[in-house]
Amino acid sequence: MKTLFDKLKNHPFYQKVINRETISYGISGVLTTLVNFISYEGLYRLGATNLTANWIAWVIAVTFAYMVNKWSVFRSRSENAKVEVIKIFKFYGARLVSLGVEQVGMYILVDKLGYYRWLIKISLSLIVIIINYVFSKLYIFNKDK
Repeated sequence: MKTLFDKLKNHPFYQKVINRETISYGISGVLTTLVNFISYEGLYRLGATNLTANWIAWVIAVTFAYMVNKWSVFRSRSENAKVEVIKIFKFYGARLVSLGVEQVGMYILVDKLGYYRWLIKISLSLIVIIINYVFSKLYIFNKDK
């Protein structure tokens, strides 16, 4: 008798959503988030303001994320240096969108309204992970482009 899990894993939606790429993206997203959080907290404790710590941590985390996404998640290879530079610019450019979402959210909710910074940082990170996956999958590491 087939279990519910057996039925689910053979469903086309499940096979499209749960695969090597999405699982490895989830793992790399967790690692990138940890890099971001540790960098952010370290910079904050060293005296950086909330927003300064956030954008510097962003640079560190995005650099880490680029390497992990390129090699492990999307297994992207570049034909030459020009193609690689274009991918890097696309990656950082797309991530600027998510940085903007996070910075505006942190500014309004933490700096202006006084909410606990970690509650907001964690909440915004969930939104940022989704935005970043969509940009990476459709725009940056798209095998058709």
